[in-house]
Amino acid sequence: MVAMRIAVTGSTGLIGSALVRSLRADGHKVLRLVRRTPRTADEVEWDPVRQYVDAHALNGCEAVVHLAGAGIGDHRWTEAYKKEIRDSRLLGTAAIAEAVASLGEQPRVFVSGSAVGYYGDTGDRAVDENAPPGDGFLPSVCVEWEEAAAAAEEAGVRTVFARTGLVVSRKGGAWGRLFPIFQAGLGGRLGSGRQYWSFIALHDHVAALRHLIDTESLEGPVNLTAPEPVTNREATAAMGRVLHRPTPFPVPATALRLALGDLAEDVLGSQRVVPERLLESGFAFAFPTIDESIQAA
Repeated sequence: MVAMRIAVTGSTGLIGSALVRSLRADGHKVLRLVRRTPRTADEVEWDPVRQYVDAHALNGCEAVVHLAGAGIGDHRWTEAYKKEIRDSRLLGTAAIAEAVASLGEQPRVFVSGSAVGYYGDTGDRAVDENAPPGDGFLPSVCVEWEEAAAAAEEAGVRTVFARTGLVVSRKGGAWGRLFPIFQAGLGGRLGSGRQYWSFIALHDHVAALRHLIDTESLEGPVNLTAPEPVTNREATAAMGRVLHRPTPFPVPATALRLALGDLAEDVLGSQRVVPERLLESGFAFAFPTIDESIQAA
């Protein structure tokens, strides 16, 4: 193993913090981008709103991983929060991509976060990275989000878009909210339960990000999802099996719309996304099934 110098935004989030731990455990030097005055030698200042990055501090980095952005499921989707979701991704990505492009010694790879929301509602139709964007708020955000990395691509830096699915973890994200409900015996399907969920275990997500860094042949969009998406009904049954709890309480679609606003349409929508490029490049999942992913969490 050759130790690398790697910069990471979003390093305090669910995925970013796990990635930083994994990289450091293997001897890599990680620089964390923070939105304040740096307090330690491993911190680099940036401000996505002001489009500022201390680019000089990134010289010598072999990889830059950009994971920062307002949480999709953290709040009810008001118009104000939808604007925050969009702005946090577009401004942050543009700032980092331009900083990467400006470096005299450019990194070998720029891994920029994206999401399977790109595809919109696919129903029961399986889609891979060749599928076009869907319709609606999240697909439009994802398209602009990826376009915001243009400066790095145009500078010749290998740029990869990590289109992330639902990360299975007890520590955060959408699934982190489900665990306490199911452990209390109050879990159940959402809406009809027929909508597909494209999931991935946190461990596999971190391993996949590292695979994107290391695999020179990968650029452009790569789906970070498990090989076999499941329906919400199947995910609900798996939660019950693994946690040994009943799952008797379905949540009606009308209640979800009342509680979540426009976000409910994405919860109730179906996304059957497969990781074609990840599998073709030789990536091996440690937890490929929904039961294994929940057990790992």
